[in-house]
Order: sequence, then C-alpha cells, then structure tokens
Amino acid sequence: MERFFRYTLTILISTVAAMEFYQVVMRYILELPVMGLEELLVYPTLWLYFLGSVNASREDTQIKANVLDVFLKTDKAKLIVRVIADLLSVIVAGWLTYWAYDYFRYALRVWKESPTLYIPTFYAECALFIGLVLMTFYAAWYLVKNSRRLFLAPSSEKGA
Repeated sequence: MERFFRYTLTILISTVAAMEFYQVVMRYILELPVMGLEELLVYPTLWLYFLGSVNASREDTQIKANVLDVFLKTDKAKLIVRVIADLLSVIVAGWLTYWAYDYFRYALRVWKESPTLYIPTFYAECALFIGLVLMTFYAAWYLVKNSRRLFLAPSSEKGA
C-alpha cells in the first residue's frame, strides 16, 4: 500500500506541476494561452488532495493539536485521550462520508461535463467520496488499534 501511495502521489504532483508550468510558459512568456488546461488540471489536483489526505490518515501523520499531551503525565491518560479523539474522528468522517455519498449519487445521476473539453466531472468529483471512505476506514482502524492497546494492555501486564 505504501508503494501505491508513493508512486501515485508522485505522479499526480508531477503532473500538476508540469501542467501549471506549461500554462505559465504558454500564457505569460509566449502569450499563447492553452484553452481548457485549467479545467483539465482540476482532475489530478482533486485526486492529489484526497489521496494525500488518505495517505496522511493511513500513516497517522495528519496535523493534530495534542495540547492535552502536555498536561497529561501517564501514558494511559494520553491513550484515553487518543481513543476519544479517534472516536470523534470516526464520527465526523462517517458523517462527512454520508454527505459525500449523497453528492456522489447526485454527480453520477446528473453526469455533468466540463465546459470546454466536455470531460465528465464525475471523475474528479468521485475523489471526494472515495477519499472520505478510505479516511473513515483508517480512522476506524486506529480507533480499534488504540482501543485494544487501552483495554488489553492492563490484562497482559497483570499476567506477566
């Protein structure tokens, strides 16, 4: 899975950077704007944003404000706060995924096309739903993992 994200995100960010560079050179240096490049750029950009978010969720490296960790002294107290945060993350991500699914169904039903190139916008819009499903999955995975550490660690220490 790590290899998939590494290569996919590298390809997507390189594509976005190359397309932006090409547009800047054509528009501002050669004064020959490329029609439709901005709307084409939306597709890899949205996938880059959401797959990057999924990757941060998978690695558990998203931005966090762990202010309570400064005040909490024991590892168990910190783990309790982490489990509560994971539970809230699953709830919020699940709620957003529910709304993203509604939008996904709408985009599939309406099947809009981009104004210049007539590319179905569904291919960019579905990144929202797919990304949120995967982020919810990883949030739930960390909730289970940290809950197990919280509830199973004391019993294993007693047996030792």
